[in-house]
Amino acid sequence: MKIELRRAALTYQAPDGEVAALRDVTFGVADGEFVSIVGPSGCGKSTLLALIAGIERPSGGEVLVDGEPVRAPTGKAGLMPQRDQLFDWRTIWGNVTLGLEIRHENTPARRDAVRALLTQYRLDGFARKLPNQLSGGMRQRCALIRTLATSPDVLLLDEPFSALDSYLKWDLELKLSDFLENFSGPILWVSHDRGEVFRNCKRVCILDQGASQGTFTLRQLFHEPETEAAARLSGCKNIVEAVPAGSAVTLPAWGLTLNCGKPVPADVRQAGIRARHVMTVPEGTPDAFYCTVERVIQDVFTTIVLLRPEGAADGAPLLRMELERDDWRRLNRPEGLWIAVQPRDVLLLK
Repeated sequence: MKIELRRAALTYQAPDGEVAALRDVTFGVADGEFVSIVGPSGCGKSTLLALIAGIERPSGGEVLVDGEPVRAPTGKAGLMPQRDQLFDWRTIWGNVTLGLEIRHENTPARRDAVRALLTQYRLDGFARKLPNQLSGGMRQRCALIRTLATSPDVLLLDEPFSALDSYLKWDLELKLSDFLENFSGPILWVSHDRGEVFRNCKRVCILDQGASQGTFTLRQLFHEPETEAAARLSGCKNIVEAVPAGSAVTLPAWGLTLNCGKPVPADVRQAGIRARHVMTVPEGTPDAFYCTVERVIQDVFTTIVLLRPEGAADGAPLLRMELERDDWRRLNRPEGLWIAVQPRDVLLLK
């Protein structure tokens, strides 16, 4: 079983003209492979899952499951949508077994498997309740069970834990990951949570403005991103225009030149610096630059410091630094700091 998209596109007719929801999406997911789809809100992630499930038809290119073009729901793909889409007039049991009824597979063995899922996801005491008697998180779990109950060949999960509190999310993520380890088909998981992606997926497909930007390993995304979209999705907060200068980059917005320790390709257009890689150093340290402290924000476990490099242009973005709260306390609330960035920590983006 394999998912393949070949320059897949989807357009809608809107009152003011044609809207391209997806364009030129190309990637594949093999049997047993776990790929996450990431991208900013509105980039087409949920629409892409609907195409693969056969709910939407492509207006261009190809969408293939097991080598066959997908033009309508086939029953091979199990889609858990972002919204639970439970039927309010059916009990929880009626909702989670709906797929089995439609497929004429509501056998005793299947029902036993559904009961086991209800127990696993802490809903065994709610089978006779109606959806409006459940919390948002419980409804989300029902939608997940409904998806798993039909034993699909392909799993499409659209932010399965978005309605859960952090404790329950972690607990259910562990349970779901145990299930997915034994799932032999391809899995696509839409998520906005970088930690969730890192813990569960092997590869990542980036969508930006409806187009695929390629697929990347976790190392490529989190340690070696090559584009602004990839860097932002990996959590990089400091991204500015860059001009290659031999083995360095000039950053006009900040009036800085940073040593990169290697020749900088001519097609580099931006540089990224992760907030945790912005370091305080003693005055006189080679390649250090002075910044004024503009704002200090206390986060749960860290301190976020917004800095203005001494040569920054008017309107330039502030440089974000994150450090442990005790480390910030030891600095004794300075008005300015000497800052350095190691050459290996400068992200060169095309």
